[in-house]
Amino acid sequence: MTVRLPAADGSLRAYEPRTDPLAVSPGAPFTSRTVFSAAHVVADPYADTTPDSPAAVDWDATLAFRRHLWSHGLGVAEAMDTAQRGMGLDWAGAAELIRRSAAEAKAVGGRIACGVGTDQITSGSLAEIRAAYEEQLAIVEEAGAQPILMASRALAAAARGPEDYLDVYGHLLRQSAEPVILHWLGPMFDPALEGYWGSSGLDAATETFLEVVAAHPDKVDGIKVSLLDAGREVALRRRLPRGVRCYTGDDFHYPELIAGDEQGFSHALLGVFDPLGPLAAEAVRVLDTGDTAGFRRLLDPTVGLSRHLFQPPTRFYKTGVVLLAWLAGHQSHFTMVGGLQSARSLPHLARAYELADALGLFPDPKLAEERMKTLLALYGVAQ
Repeated sequence: MTVRLPAADGSLRAYEPRTDPLAVSPGAPFTSRTVFSAAHVVADPYADTTPDSPAAVDWDATLAFRRHLWSHGLGVAEAMDTAQRGMGLDWAGAAELIRRSAAEAKAVGGRIACGVGTDQITSGSLAEIRAAYEEQLAIVEEAGAQPILMASRALAAAARGPEDYLDVYGHLLRQSAEPVILHWLGPMFDPALEGYWGSSGLDAATETFLEVVAAHPDKVDGIKVSLLDAGREVALRRRLPRGVRCYTGDDFHYPELIAGDEQGFSHALLGVFDPLGPLAAEAVRVLDTGDTAGFRRLLDPTVGLSRHLFQPPTRFYKTGVVLLAWLAGHQSHFTMVGGLQSARSLPHLARAYELADALGLFPDPKLAEERMKTLLALYGVAQ
């Protein structure tokens, strides 16, 4: 059987789905790398909502997906941009997500880190921004999760220069109970973060970022870099204080960055490890044995899919992630909070299906084929 898939030029092409999924089973805990998957949320398709109303989340399906990731040994990075933080999921929803996921992590013994931001306000003074961060930091710490200090749209708008970032982050690190992960999210993921760390020039911004880390190395477990620039990440991680980790957030170059070189390597905190979870876990276990070439053989072929999902506008990568979760049988529908399922074109979604299927990512290829045909039919593509 073939599936007729639309191309960007409006033509249709025949694709023959594979019939055998990649055989991957849960295994031993990782020993060489710390790996987080930034997980998506599952919307409640029966809720009577609009794009402007608070997100309606299917909590059972959302937590089930996190159990899936934990079962393969991955940590969960919760309430991050993959969970549509600031793109459909408001702070009230994120706080509930943090509480529920942290409780579930405790119940199953899974590792969890949660995003701390300022999205309960849209703007404010530096004092108000600090207070917003503090409120969210308290929620995460009370839940028993590791905090991830996320970039703040409000701080990007209010800061007059590097000194304001040093002041806000220094204040938060001094009061954090345990070491945190600092997250540098580039403007390709969120245009409102242009000029973060007080400069639109990345060299100057890097110096401020490193100054924050160097002032409080005992309070920084690691940094998460999402700039899609492998060379800059390597240069940055070589300048980190001893004991501070680099978690790659580079969804274009993750195999080479995780594999590392003679001077070090990156750990991982990646949105693309949501759909790649089992395969990524298997690759890391191969790396644990010292087989770097085997690790690259497993993970390098996934980069084509990742680059497709994260193509500009990069912030809409969540649509492809949720599509693949539906096709893989992790949820019963292709509906997203805020109606974001409409953010990518049908040819884009068709190509995502084709690339994921070729990798063997669907546990039940026939189910994925049937669901893709249903989506195509809704768009008027006859089979």
